[in-house]
Amino acid sequence: MEVALVKDLQQDASLEKKRYMELCRQGRVFNARNRIIGGDTQAWDVQVHDQKIKEATEKARHETFAADMKHNDKVMCILHDREQRDRKQLCCAINDFQQSFQKPETRREFDLSDPLALKKDLPARVSDNDMRNTVSGMQKFMGEDLNFHERKRFQQEQNREWSLQQHREWERARVDHKLAEDFYTQTRLKFDETARDLQKLEGLTRKEVCAAMKEFNKNQVMELAERKRQEKQKEQEDNMTEITNLLHGDLLSENPQQAASSFGPHRVVPDRWKGMSKEQLEEIRFTQKQQIQEKLRLQEEECQHNMDWDRRRIQKARASLLQERQQQRLQRELRKALDCSNLSLAKEQHLRKKQMDKASTSQPTEDYFSQFNTRSR
Repeated sequence: MEVALVKDLQQDASLEKKRYMELCRQGRVFNARNRIIGGDTQAWDVQVHDQKIKEATEKARHETFAADMKHNDKVMCILHDREQRDRKQLCCAINDFQQSFQKPETRREFDLSDPLALKKDLPARVSDNDMRNTVSGMQKFMGEDLNFHERKRFQQEQNREWSLQQHREWERARVDHKLAEDFYTQTRLKFDETARDLQKLEGLTRKEVCAAMKEFNKNQVMELAERKRQEKQKEQEDNMTEITNLLHGDLLSENPQQAASSFGPHRVVPDRWKGMSKEQLEEIRFTQKQQIQEKLRLQEEECQHNMDWDRRRIQKARASLLQERQQQRLQRELRKALDCSNLSLAKEQHLRKKQMDKASTSQPTEDYFSQFNTRSR
């Protein structure tokens, strides 16, 4: 029965520690999924950087579209409010004009459709000075007209008063129309100034956002460069340390004295022994062939996986391009519809203004002649 000595226990512990370290090293060297030695890290960093730039560009493009949509909504709301206000003012002006200058009593044929005509009508003869007495009525005969000169003077005075009253009404209507036009012009100027201020404020806000985004991107690039530099420096230091340890280790130096055992010359230390039999060499070669085949299979799967990712990326880019074209088409249609609406509104306002000008110039003369003919009859 052999007794375990302290020296043997220490040697076994050292052997187990070296085996564990060797397994860890093999895991770092032979694991193709976690190994970065021999990989193109710069290409990976370029791909990640391109992907981030693409995402930032897409985000900025979406934000630009959103800002344009908000601007168009504000302009449409302002134009809609302006149209509603102008329409309301025009309706109020038309109602005021009708109530002031187009009353039913001022129409030429009102005496034919007056509902109170019978109540207003007088008897055949009220007195001897009744002006409605004609020859055919046989209510008054020749030689009985004693108030001829007074009646003629009264009629002239009445015609003069009617002319002055009509002139005053026409002057008052012209002044009211001019005041309404001045108020409309001032209102339009205020609306234009407000829209210009809003547009200027929006431009300043957009410039500030762009400057902040530019500064943020610059800081991100500087931080990324500094992080990459530190990671690369740390990786180089780790690689140099590992290479130095391997170069000065017993595995690569192949010192024949390291396989000598303290139990006798016929025994060797297994972790330091360099010579093996043919069967062991064949087994190792077979294992290596299996590893090579497994590595080729993994490389083929990785290549297929990369091809799938490339195909998905191309499909995604094509879909984004189609969506962008559709968005541009919708914007062009919206702009065309807005231009057509603005053109129709401008034409309608021009026609209304011409009608109002024509009515304001022709209506006082017609009212004067209609009143004169009605009262003469």
